[in-house]
Amino acid sequence: MGLQVTGVRYFPLKSSLTLLGFIAATFALAGPGGWATATGVRDWYPSLLKPAWNPPSWVFGPVWTVLYAMMAVAAWLVWRRDGWSGALAWFAVQLTLNAAWSPLFFGLHRIDLALIDITFLWVAIAGTVVAFWKVSPGAGWLLVPYLAWVSFATALNFALWRLNR
Repeated sequence: MGLQVTGVRYFPLKSSLTLLGFIAATFALAGPGGWATATGVRDWYPSLLKPAWNPPSWVFGPVWTVLYAMMAVAAWLVWRRDGWSGALAWFAVQLTLNAAWSPLFFGLHRIDLALIDITFLWVAIAGTVVAFWKVSPGAGWLLVPYLAWVSFATALNFALWRLNR
């Protein structure tokens, strides 16, 4: 039997397993990008011209770890309230575009294609924030730091493209 929590039927075991599923899926989709990033950061990225405001490489891992965790929790909050809805379709689109960026940038060394991808990613994240906000304002808020970070990353990607074309 489910509990009633803020107007939503809540099944603790199912909900906990689904949260773990969202965490696993979000980090799993980041995995191939992490491998491409590790290789590119070591071999190729140091050779690029960078803007003065380029953060040190060690910043990216912790930031992305926190952002992926927040993304997973946000998706879980939406699922709890609305099930498998259109809002989660937005989430899947942005997660796919996110997963494509590192292989394009670090794997293929295609700063230009990565810039196109991250531009679409930014739009998809903004759409996800709006869709999540309508279902659960807390879920929408959890994605705001992600949108801010990808805004910064888009500017950085653009600067790297301009400096290295």
